[in-house]
Amino acid sequence: MDSSQKGSGLSDLPPTTQHPVADRCGNKPRITIIDYDESHYQELEVKTVEECFVFKGRPSVTWINIDCLHQVGVLDKLGDCYGFHPLVLEDILTDQRPKVEDYDDYLFIVLKMLYYIDGEDKTLSADQVSIILGPNYVVSFKEKETDVFNRIRERLRNAKGRIRKSGADYLAYTMMDAVVDNYFIILEMLGGRFEDLEDALVADPGPEDLPEIYNLKRDMLFLRKSVWPLREAVSALQRTESLLVTDSTKIYLRDVYDHTIQVIENVENYRDMSASLIDIYLSSLSNKLNEVIKVLTVISTIFIPLTFISGVFGMNVQVMVVMLQHPWAFHAIVALMLAVALVMLNYFRRKGWF
Repeated sequence: MDSSQKGSGLSDLPPTTQHPVADRCGNKPRITIIDYDESHYQELEVKTVEECFVFKGRPSVTWINIDCLHQVGVLDKLGDCYGFHPLVLEDILTDQRPKVEDYDDYLFIVLKMLYYIDGEDKTLSADQVSIILGPNYVVSFKEKETDVFNRIRERLRNAKGRIRKSGADYLAYTMMDAVVDNYFIILEMLGGRFEDLEDALVADPGPEDLPEIYNLKRDMLFLRKSVWPLREAVSALQRTESLLVTDSTKIYLRDVYDHTIQVIENVENYRDMSASLIDIYLSSLSNKLNEVIKVLTVISTIFIPLTFISGVFGMNVQVMVVMLQHPWAFHAIVALMLAVALVMLNYFRRKGWF
């Protein structure tokens, strides 16, 4: 490794959460280059895109990564050097669904990297990752600086696994695999939110739970929109006849495809769970209301005979007037009312009504 030319490395923030990056990116893109083979490794960060041109045509594998690309001129210069089609350059700067396009000399791959924005509501967002795979180079473009490729860089630095022994197509595979594996982390976080919300809905549902339910449903729709096209893209890359993807790498792409199917199945399961959250919420509110109504009904039922007794003895007739003149009349009526109330309470308890 040429340690004197090694860059500072990318952010070590967790891949699934991210703070807003506008202040870190500014108006200038961040360009990092990794050039390697089995016995050679060079990593550096450059300030201008022209410094990337010297790596064109090298027999080693070159990975050019550009973060926070906002200047069209930078992309045009890179496209002129490597001969990228204008439509590819346009797709890099616009929001695209995951796809794979074959341009003979290179493959254009679009992925969606998901992450959570830190905040009270933990908003799920996406970053478009555009990858151009050539004979001996990979050029990647991302809107944000934080990514899921840090482990790939560590493997390249430490020469772990077969990545340093393989070509550019294997590097592209590892990048796709990292994006798909990150979906499982997102799903795990969503699963935790589902469990916490279900417990809250069963224990003590409230109006504050409704926004969280709709946030989860929105995140599931967002995740499904990102994952379903990815299955088609990975399948197309697995079946491509392009010489840029070797048969040995296609075997690994099958594993990525299997992981994509597994993600889709989990997404569909969570979608069903999100649909049932409203039912759980309404059922819990109904049960809670039924408990309140039951208590009020028991109280009302107890007071019905008491009201009858007080009404009878409150009649202004001669017999009642004579009876109420007895010194123990009031105490006897109160004792009768208490006895009736206690008998009814005991009856309700035996019935299990409260």
